Amino acid sequence: MLALMVEPRHDWVFPEPLRLSPELRAAASSLGLGTVAATVLARRGVDDVASMTTFFAPPRAALHDPRRLPDATILVDRIALARDRAERVMVFGDFDADGLTGLAQLVLALTMLGVDAVPYVPSRLDEGHGLSMAAVERSVREGISLIVTVDTGSTSVGEVAAAAERGIDVVITDHHHVPDDRPAAVALVNPQRADSTYPERRLTGSGVAFTVARLLLRELVDAEAEALALADLAAIGTVSDVAPILGENRAIARLGIERMRTAPRPGIAALLARAGVASEGLDLETVGFVIAPRLNAAGRVGEALDAARLLLAQTSEEAAELAVTLESANLMRRDLMRAALAETRQALGLTPPGEAPGQLELPEPVEESVVHAAPAAAPPDVSKGHEAPVSTGLAEVRVVHAQADPHAPAMLAWGDLPVGIIGLIAGRVADETGRPAVIGSDLGDVIRASCRGDGRLDLAVALDACSDLLIRHGGHGGAAGFEIPRARWDAFAERFLRLAAETAPPAERATLPVDLALPASMVSYDLLRELGRLGPFGTGNPEPLVAVLGLTVHRVRAANGGHTQLVLRRERDVLDGIAFGWADLADQVSEGDRVDVVARLTSRAFGGLETMQLEVRDVSASGAHPRAAEVLARARERSSGIVGPELAVAAPGAGA
Repeated sequence: MLALMVEPRHDWVFPEPLRLSPELRAAASSLGLGTVAATVLARRGVDDVASMTTFFAPPRAALHDPRRLPDATILVDRIALARDRAERVMVFGDFDADGLTGLAQLVLALTMLGVDAVPYVPSRLDEGHGLSMAAVERSVREGISLIVTVDTGSTSVGEVAAAAERGIDVVITDHHHVPDDRPAAVALVNPQRADSTYPERRLTGSGVAFTVARLLLRELVDAEAEALALADLAAIGTVSDVAPILGENRAIARLGIERMRTAPRPGIAALLARAGVASEGLDLETVGFVIAPRLNAAGRVGEALDAARLLLAQTSEEAAELAVTLESANLMRRDLMRAALAETRQALGLTPPGEAPGQLELPEPVEESVVHAAPAAAPPDVSKGHEAPVSTGLAEVRVVHAQADPHAPAMLAWGDLPVGIIGLIAGRVADETGRPAVIGSDLGDVIRASCRGDGRLDLAVALDACSDLLIRHGGHGGAAGFEIPRARWDAFAERFLRLAAETAPPAERATLPVDLALPASMVSYDLLRELGRLGPFGTGNPEPLVAVLGLTVHRVRAANGGHTQLVLRRERDVLDGIAFGWADLADQVSEGDRVDVVARLTSRAFGGLETMQLEVRDVSASGAHPRAAEVLARARERSSGIVGPELAVAAPGAGA
């Protein structure tokens, strides 16, 4: 009978046994942390007294000395000179949420210093990523003598040289890959530099801007504390760029969340109000799926400067008006994304989620394209490959070209796709297939492409290996982009596929790491609260996934929106479950089935009552996995009095 039950969609990876040292147990206890949560944390690398103490210390203690940034002294001196000379300074920020929030921070910081700061956000279509010649020419016209970039510029060799020829200095603040051929800027403030001694290399562009703001306000007006009020903007950029929420990024996130919960600036408050979200309950998930997409939407289908204006708004009235504009852009972006993604899937020969057995419909990614390129001319050509004309539902037909092989080591496609959403499409394809994805937009003579990784292939290195074919490229290991003459696409595709094939081949079934395995009877509100102390959660520090073992399906039904609702019985009561995006689960399990689930523990309030809920990620016949069977056997032995209470306490943390 069990063999006919639901099959798990993933290969469950249970944690290796781990016993905490007496010192670490004592440290956890002194911090009010239980053994179970401390064990989860230790498995994530917080495995000594010092690191655990730092993890729970006040976030300001985890911020590093900004004077350790590369070229920090040069930067401070140049800004001081601009202030003394009453120079106009252009703050040039990239058009994604990371660049926009970084731009807002530096505009605000420079304004505090008495500097005339002029925000500039390039057009995604006309200028692309990287410092643009349009910005340089505008600086000449408006008498601007200093440009400070945010989240871009590390590859802008020609543009920096052109600015210098016109008597304009450039200071670059960035976090992307630094090539061997570096621009001759006055300062290149980038922790990715090979000679950087800054302790945290994982900062985003907005995180670098936050550190620069701390540096300037500390050194020039002795007001570093004022810069901490910018942490909300830095946190948004950190989440939107999918940076690991560890180390200094975790500190920025904690400071930013507290700021947005208690004193949101007018622009953030207006965005939350439009989305119907209360600031008091805001977390990083709110940032990633409510705030960041709306900021990004302005650059994708509207005017990115509107998002910058919203972040810089000083009154609620101004912010509310701009929030309406961004909300409209976000709705349009959703429609474009839905249609273009369907076309791309068809061209690649991929089965849409919901049609493939047990495949989960993924939430929209929030990360942004990071290509540093500008349009350029090249001989026209028509790429070979499968063509898939598909109705978009928007009164037009697009043609997408692809190597239509869903089993290829990488997914590559280009065509008449909106340039503003190719990064989103690449992210979705990479998530669905577990392979690197390269999605290009046909600009006529050139193709502008965004890349998203699979965790194995380093995209920055791969594009370096293809640089002789490209006009420009940039980015980092997990997200990158480039522009290429259309005539060279086939040669690029052949080489990129070869590079992707050299990395470890993807497994037939995706893995699902399990943080903790417990008999269902041990799941409690105390456990939920204890695990919650490990937040804020995000990339690098995800919400713990718990294998809840030995449940009985009491009720199951399909719910609106393509979800499945479950009521799961344990020894003395029931737990509610919801499987988002897994509509056919309702046809795979029946009342009375014994199951194990991997889930995120949550709670919900309804009618003034709080109830626990399992957000189900996968389901298996109970005990089908050997490790699950082992944990259940221990639980039975414990209930029979065969083992002592000390093993009962240790089992979840040490052997699950």
